[in-house]
Amino acid sequence: MSRRDGAVFAFAGLWERWTTPDTGEASDSFTIVTTAANALLQPLHPRMPVILDPADYARWLDPDGAVEDLQKLLTAAPESSLRYHPVGSRINSARIDEPGLLAPTGPEIHA
Repeated sequence: MSRRDGAVFAFAGLWERWTTPDTGEASDSFTIVTTAANALLQPLHPRMPVILDPADYARWLDPDGAVEDLQKLLTAAPESSLRYHPVGSRINSARIDEPGLLAPTGPEIHA
């Protein structure tokens, strides 16, 4: 999946540093926030990452942002802004890591 205009995009994510009670060791945890898939991606999976609009980056990263305000950002990206192309099933193996995994096996799909 990529933006139709080829620009980079950012997923909404959460990060927290916490201390393990048993060892006192600091640990970092991360997650990507998801939402219901838009019509373009629905045939592939029922959920998709929340893709932030560049105008909302500072708002998402503001540690003092109101939860209610941030929740409004948790929507699916417009279908018209995205595209994807099918790739081979080798992409499903965590043991395989090679550039050819991303080679298109079919035509670009977009809204």
